[in-house]
Amino acid sequence: MKIILAAPRGFCAGVNMAIESLDLAIKAFGTPIYVFHEIVHNKFVVETFREKGAVFVDHLSEVPEGSHLLFSAHGVSPEIRRYAKERRLVAIDATCPLVTKVHLEAIRYAREKYTIILIGHDGHDEVVGTMGEAPEAIVLVESVEQAQKIEFPAGTKLAYLTQTTLSVDDANRIIRVLKERFPQLEGPPKDDICYATQNRQEAVSVLAPEADLVLVLGSQNSSNSQRLRELAAEKGVDAHLIDGAGDIDDGWFAGKNAVLITAGASAPESVVQGCVDHLKVRFNATVEIRSIREEEVHFPLPRPLRELGASPK
Repeated sequence: MKIILAAPRGFCAGVNMAIESLDLAIKAFGTPIYVFHEIVHNKFVVETFREKGAVFVDHLSEVPEGSHLLFSAHGVSPEIRRYAKERRLVAIDATCPLVTKVHLEAIRYAREKYTIILIGHDGHDEVVGTMGEAPEAIVLVESVEQAQKIEFPAGTKLAYLTQTTLSVDDANRIIRVLKERFPQLEGPPKDDICYATQNRQEAVSVLAPEADLVLVLGSQNSSNSQRLRELAAEKGVDAHLIDGAGDIDDGWFAGKNAVLITAGASAPESVVQGCVDHLKVRFNATVEIRSIREEEVHFPLPRPLRELGASPK
């Protein structure tokens, strides 16, 4: 059996920055250190940091006053920032800069009296944070069906934004419908869907037709990982989203000669290699690395951590 190992895969620049931030914060300030929501949507990463003393919370009332608090890569609303100040929390903002870009676009469009159509998934941490920037101005659309039905008064100034981890194809289908219905619709100068999401989807789109089975490393609550599995399935290939080698069912591989392995933007390379090693041992698999695109993107640490003058080793 042959393993086609997709590249790029796994951690993006935003995830790297958020994980490095939490690692350095633990070393600098000690534990417990609190994190609002999961630092990234990956079971392995969250459990690893929990073992180091990080405490993940969904409500700031769970955080003792004066404690250190990290905002996750997905961003938070202004209301959360205000509440953190009220509780005198020492907040470190590890929001991905590409998410911050969407927040700033929402603020600008709302200030200019646009009604904003946000294309995304209801309840996702990133969507909750973005909508919190201008709740009175933002309407969420999740599907083509919703885009076909939504109505606005004549003359409404309209703009759209998107969650950064969407399927590029799905988002474009929704945008096309909206533009057909509302010719005045404006969009951001540059796509909101992040470079890493697009690159990983491109790799699956190109390589999945060469495979009999696709394994996507990532957690069930990872939007970009779910999109990779869905994209492979749309190509007519059996696809599974798994956290690691422990989720593999050897029965999946009966009659399979080529397996594509990729990973969502929040999945560590260690879990990818764990799956590769499992298939090497179990099926005497060989590995072919296929690189579709190079990535050279890096984001700086949050200012409070840069000022410490050191990074974790």
